[in-house]
Formats: sequence, structure tokens, C-alpha cells
Amino acid sequence: MAKGEFPTQAQVVVVGGGIAGCSVAYHLTKLGWSDVVLLEQGRLSGGTTWHAAGLVGQLRNHENLTRLIEYSTRLYASLEEETGQATGWKACGSLSIARTQDRMTVLKRTAAKARAYGVEAEIVSAKEAGELWPVMESKDLAGGVWLPGDGKANPTDLTQALARGTRRNGGRIIEQTRVTGVDLADGAIRKVRTNKGDIECEYIVNAGGQWARQFGRLAGVNIPLYSCEHFYIVTGLIDGVHTDLPCLRDPDGYIYFKEEVGGLVMGGFEPEAKPWKVNPIPDDFEFTLLEDDWDQFEILMENALIRVPALERAEVKQFVNGPESFTSDGAFILGEAPEVRNYFVCAGFNSMGIASAGGAGMALAEWMVAGAPTSDVWPVDIRRFAPYQGNDAWLEARVKETLGLHYVMPWPNRELDSGRPLRCSPVYERLKEKRACFGSKMGWERPLWYAKEGQTPTIDYSFERQNWFENSAQEHRAAREGVALFDQTSFGKLLVQGRDAEAELQRLCANNVAVAPGNCVYTGMLNARGGYESDLTVTRLDNERFLLVTGSAEAIRDRDWITRNIGKNAHVSVTDITNSLAVFSVMGPKSRELLASLTPDDLSIGGFPFATSREISLGPARVRATRLTYVGELGWELYVPVESALSVYDEIVAAGAQTGLVHAGYYALDSLRLEKAYRAWGHELTPDDTPFEAGLSFAVDFDKGDFLGRDALLKVKDEPLTRRLALIVLEDPEPVLWGGELILRDGQPVGDIESAAYGHTLGAAVALGYVNNEAGVNRAFLESGSYEIDNAGTLLKARCHLRTPYDPGLERVKA
Repeated sequence: MAKGEFPTQAQVVVVGGGIAGCSVAYHLTKLGWSDVVLLEQGRLSGGTTWHAAGLVGQLRNHENLTRLIEYSTRLYASLEEETGQATGWKACGSLSIARTQDRMTVLKRTAAKARAYGVEAEIVSAKEAGELWPVMESKDLAGGVWLPGDGKANPTDLTQALARGTRRNGGRIIEQTRVTGVDLADGAIRKVRTNKGDIECEYIVNAGGQWARQFGRLAGVNIPLYSCEHFYIVTGLIDGVHTDLPCLRDPDGYIYFKEEVGGLVMGGFEPEAKPWKVNPIPDDFEFTLLEDDWDQFEILMENALIRVPALERAEVKQFVNGPESFTSDGAFILGEAPEVRNYFVCAGFNSMGIASAGGAGMALAEWMVAGAPTSDVWPVDIRRFAPYQGNDAWLEARVKETLGLHYVMPWPNRELDSGRPLRCSPVYERLKEKRACFGSKMGWERPLWYAKEGQTPTIDYSFERQNWFENSAQEHRAAREGVALFDQTSFGKLLVQGRDAEAELQRLCANNVAVAPGNCVYTGMLNARGGYESDLTVTRLDNERFLLVTGSAEAIRDRDWITRNIGKNAHVSVTDITNSLAVFSVMGPKSRELLASLTPDDLSIGGFPFATSREISLGPARVRATRLTYVGELGWELYVPVESALSVYDEIVAAGAQTGLVHAGYYALDSLRLEKAYRAWGHELTPDDTPFEAGLSFAVDFDKGDFLGRDALLKVKDEPLTRRLALIVLEDPEPVLWGGELILRDGQPVGDIESAAYGHTLGAAVALGYVNNEAGVNRAFLESGSYEIDNAGTLLKARCHLRTPYDPGLERVKA
């Protein structure tokens, strides 16, 4: 093809020339995929990137996301030397401050998290904070945290540097080219159509920024983001402001500051945002701002004047109102779309695109080249979304809240309020009458705990014991000592069927699922690295049908994983039947007594053994009863057709009056499963964790033949483990843990908590977390150390176990 001629084919077409698109193109070409064409409808960085504030903060709640931004800082520091293009990168550090003791608790937890991840961070006093940032008023502060590795950059210059690197590596960048359509063949990308001609391609990357949602719809891809107006001001010179002044975040005031040419950039994230209600977004909205809105900006300005009194006398050189895209959960969107093969997305950065784009571009490029993610990026994986989240009206309501999540108090168990209720169990109204306090997951309203008569079913947030503590304790004890009812309708449910269903599931599952109909198997589905892609149960219904039950948030991901990995010519289908079945779990020593009063079927030990699943008559209905437990006690999961759910529920509740039935919520479920050290996908089990590290090798059958991940596991089967999941129990019965706390062994960081709750049977907080040691982690290592948990700066003595100290014995569970 002659130089300057418009291409007619390419391996990869990247759509969008902001910092995200340029980062993906740069990293693809660095990895050797040089046949890359980046198309920009206007000019590079002209959408959102050009007006970004340019702050780069490393620390995130997820270790791998922190690693991605750490990579961004290293990349930005090296790009100028590599490409000759200045980037404006400056490692000036950042200071986050607290106006309240609760916020100081957050910052102390942040500092402990940084220590767990190896990120330099230091807790500072109000006086020290004032010395680091002398322009601010600091007398009202409780303290702060200083991260010297953070910095700032010039977004436009960074984009140009990445573009220059792309060209040097053989990629092409074509501006003033609008993509008008996408053609598919056999469910995969075939070509993109533009105003200059068509380009046949194998892959497409949608890095369209705030246009990504409407562009995705051209191919039937759901990308749940929505634009909000985002504001900052740029001031003239201010005495005391110098080029090395750190970035400042004052989350209690919803505001941030950075130095710019001797003045300040001041912006923020107000608690209730202003969506940009334009649909579709104009194609020619390039290097353009919206009208000033001082009324919306008022809450930010008022807080800024408190923090920096000199602003009252400073010249405001510019008011910037630039729309940016925000997602329904505040995390960006990365990965291959489940709807279309080879359609990748890198968008929705929630005003954090400059910090995230370097690492996100690298992660997506590696994903494309390797054919799978090279590390766990589930918090930003596009497969975390369901179709309902692409509804414009719902998105508009939700992003008004999610923009403010940047600086809202991150209370433990904090629930979002907007766009609810949406997905409800058939017994939702019944549970409301029982005073359920609901949380939301994957849009499902799920009972967290039940209020007593006269008690309001709402959460009073705190870092100590919250107002539901005693309620959940009673629910917990009912499952241990009597009988409890859990509504788990939100479980993901997949029906896998066809003459090749057994063979394909045998190849995808680590455990042996070639069992007789009526049997249920606990298993993982692993990736080629031996890490967990899913943790689920497989029930054989008959010779050609299997019911897979997975977590509430994993149905789309799991269906995508299975369909991508089954043989091309396999005779098997995968159907999401989540909405067709309600699930009621009846758990506890008295569960058999209760259910036996409602069915003529044999529920005895011999008649209905553990891990058995069969249809039974229950009251007026036929339901599938499965002998499993996620609480560590005798119990059944009942899968009920939605049309029968109300009558079955009413029968259970009526019969439960004779056995002391207690309604129980997900807080109790979590404390029960943690006392038993039962793992949860997305917490203790991720694509980076193997069954050996997680202590689940009993659920891997090496003798059944080949399965995905088997080779990787066999390579390390006899090698010493350098990380291992452990159950941690505090010695002091009073404190509570929430997850994310630092684990110390003999005073040195060895990991952090994945999940935590209060173990009401054990009488102390319990947690699961990975303990790391390069020289090896065995029982002797775990039991010989002195353990502490850093709970917001307070060190709490703990005991470390490979097996739970609560063990009623298999006889009780399987009785």
C-alpha cells in the first residue's frame, strides 16, 4: 500500500484517538502487532482527553489495578526519552487530607493497603500536611496521607507521545475519519465502515470515550457509560504555589487541586452530578466545552475557599466544563465484549483516564495478543455488566450518584441508592413485610438483614459494629442451632445441554462431572494458567442436561467463558435461565424436620444423601431440591419455578412456625461461610489463584483426563507454595474487620484480607487472606509466626489457620 493511501485491511482497527486508544495502539505495536490502524473522527485528544486535569494517583482498592497505574507512572516517565515528545510528567507526589476522624480512618486504611501493595505512603499530622501544602488552611484537619510516587501529566502531550511511539513501531494513525458502521460474520468482527472507505479487520478496539456507548450499539455491544458535566477552574498566580507543589485531594470537601503555571487547577466531584443529557453525542464535539455552570460548581467553590482562602483574591482565568463518561459502578470498562468475538473495549474512565490509560492500554494489548487476560482485571471487565445497565434512563439516574463516588465516604458495605429496585425476587414484597433491609447486586434486590419490630431496616454506616450487628448475629445462630431461610434467587443459573455436554464440561471443569443424573459436583473452571475463571456447582439433570449454579454477578461472564471454550463443532448449547427459577435455601439442624413436614419424599440420610439433587413435591408444587450447604450445616437449596415461588414460600413460612424458622440475609450468610472458610469467587478465588494456593486441590480430579488448566497445575504440583490462603481469627472479641486490612507476620507485611465478617459462633472477627513468602508457605510457616492485622493503624493480634477452628464434623453437615 502506497504511503498516504487509505488502508483497506488491517489486523486491528482502534476507534478513538484519545489517550486510551493511543495507549492500546502503542502497546499492541510494542508487542509486535504492527498492522494496527487507529481512526480518530476529529483530531487526537479532541474529545475528552484534552481537558482532563491530569492527576495520577496510584492506589486503588484492587492490587492489580494499582499495578496498572504504577505501570502508567513508569511509562509516562520514560516516554519522552523514547519518543522525543514531552509529556509534562512530574512525580510531585500527592496529599490526601481528612477533616473528620472517620475520614482519617479511611486514610489509615489506605496507608495500610499501600503497604500491602508495596506502594510508598506515609500518614501525616495536620501540621505536617500544612508543611507539605503551605497554601492551604490546615487547622481544621485530622491529618492526611502522603504518597510521594503520585504525580501529574499533560494529557494532550501524553497522547501525542503515545501516538508517535505507535507510528515508530509501524502502526498507522488516521485523523478526520469517522467510523459509520461495523460488519460481523459468524458472531465476530469482519470490517469497519468509514466515511473514507471500508477496512477489513480481525479485531476492533472501541476506545471511543463518551461516544463508546452509541458506537457499541452499531454492533449490538452493551457499553454502560454516560456523560456527566465535569468542572474545574484555572487560576492566575497565587503566592506560595510552586512547580513542585503536590497534588492535593480534600475528599470531605469533594475537591482536588494541582499546580499549573504558578496558579491552581481546582475541581471536584460533587455528591449529585449533572448528567449531560445529549443523545446522541454530536460527532463534531471536538475541543469543545459546555457553558459555565456556577450554580452546580457552588458546593465545590465553597469548600475550596475554606481550604485555600487565597482563592478569594485569585484571578479565575478559565472555567472548564468538559463532559466526561462515567460508568454505573465507577470503574472503567476493559476487555472483549461477550456479544461479539474480537470486539474489545477500553473506555469509561470516570475522570481517571490519565492515571489509568497507560496500564489499561498495556493490559488490553496483552489480552488481545495472548487470547486471554494475563492477570485478574475482573473489577473492570466488561462482562460484569448485564443488559439492563445499558438502559439510558437507568444510566442517567445512576451516574448522578457514581460521579460522587470518587470522594464520598467509602463506608464498609456501602450501597448505592439510585436506579432501584430493578430486579426483584418473586417474594420481594413478602420479604419487605418481614422488614428486610435490601442490598443490590447485579441489579437484584437481596435481603442483607432483617429488622426487628419497630426498627428501621436501613444501615447506619460506621467502621465499628453497625446497627444490624445483633440482628445478623441472631440470624447466624438460627442457621447454626435451628433453621434459617435465605432467599438466594439472584444465583446465576446456566443450563448446558446437548449430546456433547458431558465431554465439554469435563474439559472445562477441574473436577469430575461425569456423574450419574441426580448428583451435584463442586468444581472450578480454570484458565490455562491454572487460575479460577469460575467457582460453581454442576448438577447433572439427565444424560444430556446439566444445571450450573454460579454467583449473582457471574452468569454473563461464565456463559461467555463456556461458549468461548467449547469445541467449534461440539453439539452443546448454553442458556441463561437465571430469571426462571427462584431459590430458597433452608439451612440448619432443623431443616430436615421443617421440609419433611411439607413433602412425602424421603429426606432421610439414606434417602437423600449429601450432594444429591432431585425433584420433589413441596406443598402444591414440584421443585428441585439439592443437598448442599454454604453455611456449614445441614440444608437444602430449593429451585422453584417462579410461577410457584409465592405459594412455596408461604408453605415454608407456615410450617416454619413449628420449628422456629428465622429469615436470614446475606450478612449472616457471609459470616457463616467465613467461619467454615468457604471460598468466594472474586474474593479468595480469582484468575490469578490456583486450587493449590486456595486449598481446594480436593476439588481437582487429575485422573479423569485432560482439562483446561491441568498442564499448568501439574507443572507446579510438587513445588513449594509461595502463597497460601489462610483463615484468620482475631484474639480480641470486640473489633470488627471489613476486608482489605494488612496482614503482618512478625511485624512484616505478608498479605491482605480478602473477605471478613464477625464469627458469632467463634466469638471473634474471622477473615480469609493470602499469606505470601518467597521462601515458601507451609503449615509450619503459618503456625510459627506471630500475626497481627493492621486495622486503620491499630494492630490486632490474630491466629492463623489452614483449617477452620469451627468444625462440627462432616457427620453433622451430611447427616
